[in-house]
Amino acid sequence: MIELKNVHKAFGPKQVLRGFSLTVAEGETMVIIGYSGTGKSVAIKHIVGLLEPDDGEVWVDGKRVDQLSRKELYALRGKIGYVFQFAALFDSMTVGENVAMGLRKRGELTEAEIDTRVDEALALVDLPDVRNRMPAELSGGMRKRVGIARAIALRPKYILYDEPTTGLDPVTSATIDALMVRMREQLGVTGIVITHDMRSAYTVGTRIAMLYEGQIRQVGTVAEIQHSTDPLVRQFIEGRATLEGSAPLIGVRAVGPQAD
Repeated sequence: MIELKNVHKAFGPKQVLRGFSLTVAEGETMVIIGYSGTGKSVAIKHIVGLLEPDDGEVWVDGKRVDQLSRKELYALRGKIGYVFQFAALFDSMTVGENVAMGLRKRGELTEAEIDTRVDEALALVDLPDVRNRMPAELSGGMRKRVGIARAIALRPKYILYDEPTTGLDPVTSATIDALMVRMREQLGVTGIVITHDMRSAYTVGTRIAMLYEGQIRQVGTVAEIQHSTDPLVRQFIEGRATLEGSAPLIGVRAVGPQAD
């Protein structure tokens, strides 16, 4: 289980998280939605210790992340896969080398075992024949799928997906959504997904949480969010420029690119 309790985080004068609290149960896929620049990526970076809270607590499997030793933190990160927004593949490496990188860094498997794990991961994302190709030879959607393969090659308990469908056409986005559902159903992976794409959120999420002004505005099942009576939630999920019966909403907090 992942728990963020009353987390606060600021960058200089910019207060990004203002008492962010969220619990993610094992086996579910939690989708975090919210306006650009409201701190969604900042929130999940606390889970892997890339950021430490100014105040509050972050717990993963009963261990408080910000109090772990370096060795303990590395062990925790071994349980967590991270799929970056733009895949973050190394252009100088083949697809197979990219997928194998984390396994080689661990140093626990033989080369033959690593090769097998790479093949298994690429097969799971329906890319069995690309291990010798370079990232530049792949489409944007294929690169995203390789990013997922790299994460699942480590056989993580959790996967964090940062805007996995950004910049993709609807058909490719649907393919990525199907893969995320497959990771939960076939591998039992617990997921946290950051997205602005409500079609994707409704497809992959077991629950959805909306972040607004540094706090969770509402969290619930897909049906509960779809039928929310909160005007800010309704504005976001319906993609409207104005709240019902009001002028355009121009005061949405934005805290810079590092706080997305």
